[in-house]
Amino acid sequence: MLENGDLIFVREDTEMGQAIQASTGNYSHVAIFLDRQVYHATVEGGVLAQAPEDFFEAGKVYDLYHYEQIDCTEVKKRAESLLGSPYNASFYPDGDGFYCSQFVAEILPIFETIPMKFGEGEEEISSFWKAYYRELGLAVPLDQPGTNPSQLAQSSQLQFKERYMDDYHH
Repeated sequence: MLENGDLIFVREDTEMGQAIQASTGNYSHVAIFLDRQVYHATVEGGVLAQAPEDFFEAGKVYDLYHYEQIDCTEVKKRAESLLGSPYNASFYPDGDGFYCSQFVAEILPIFETIPMKFGEGEEEISSFWKAYYRELGLAVPLDQPGTNPSQLAQSSQLQFKERYMDDYHH
């Protein structure tokens, strides 16, 4: 059951999704459900709110987590104030806009930052991330302070609720 204030963690098989999961853990995306809308930072549209039926897609895995002390009114006010912010594609801490876990950590300020990782297996920086940053014309922000969805999910502040079976598309 999707409830107000739920954090939605996503696993996906896109190239970007797999690269994030390879470098950081189980999840490549995180969003938050507030007043029947899903708020998240997306590559395509920056920070936006979507109806659940537009957010959930067949073939992806969604895990719901809950933060006991959440003040949904306050968090929603912060989320609303950031709508329309651009997507922070550089993942730099001072980059313009927000990436998905950066947005969630901004509106629900209970998470620490950690040194960012871009490796895969033995490689400190995987070929995906080398190519990604070459295209942006930026150095890889290795060990810069940041967040990622898997790290947020592991926070002792959150309780795992359930694997969400998409009941919007039956």
